Amino acid sequence: MNDISAASPSPERFIRRSQLCRWHLKNNAEFDTTDGSVTHYADLAKESKSVGQLGLADLSNLPRTGFKGPGAAEWIVGNGVALPKAPNLAHAHSDSSLLVRLSHQELLVLSDLKRQSMLADTLPQNWSVEASQGVSLLPRADSHCWFALTGIHAAETFSKVCAVDLRPGKFAQGEVAQTSIARVNAIIVRNDLGPTPCFYILSDVSSAEFLWLSLLDAMLEFKGAAVGTAALKACKDATIV
Repeated sequence: MNDISAASPSPERFIRRSQLCRWHLKNNAEFDTTDGSVTHYADLAKESKSVGQLGLADLSNLPRTGFKGPGAAEWIVGNGVALPKAPNLAHAHSDSSLLVRLSHQELLVLSDLKRQSMLADTLPQNWSVEASQGVSLLPRADSHCWFALTGIHAAETFSKVCAVDLRPGKFAQGEVAQTSIARVNAIIVRNDLGPTPCFYILSDVSSAEFLWLSLLDAMLEFKGAAVGTAALKACKDATIV
């Protein structure tokens, strides 16, 4: 269990740091003692409200991995993991990891917000060149940043920077879009926090700061704000996956 009341560590103590580390520091972020994720900024109570209205969180310090190749689906199933039925769908594994099927040959595995799931860690340990012929391991924690855009105004915010219609009636829970946001290639996964709309965004790490600032700019009309993981976890009646 993360303790946000403990002294916030310096991000420099962690081997892995978000591309937005300096931005977070400038905005009075408090960091998780376990992995260096932002738990909250100056006002946790305000952030809890923002999550339901419009919030943007940086989840880039959480575990994620990927696999690609003609044998990727069979290899994953052989490791006891059930896959979404078709490409561009996502569902939760039994340990709360999120399985994202990007194509018949490419898969993405995301940790849960509380880091209680282990699949993103154990699957790479089970992989080897010799034993996993036709399957490539993709180090998505190195290649992709990971954000979450939440709240009732999230779809309206996306409409400013993305051509895909992400309104609830058009883009359901578990659906995946491979598109562009502010002209940056991105993967969008709808993964709600209970009744609160939540969209995971994954994109190339080289575009992390530009994408983050573009989203914050698009959020201004709705008075959205950056939030930490504590507000996401505390989202009322949320089912965290």
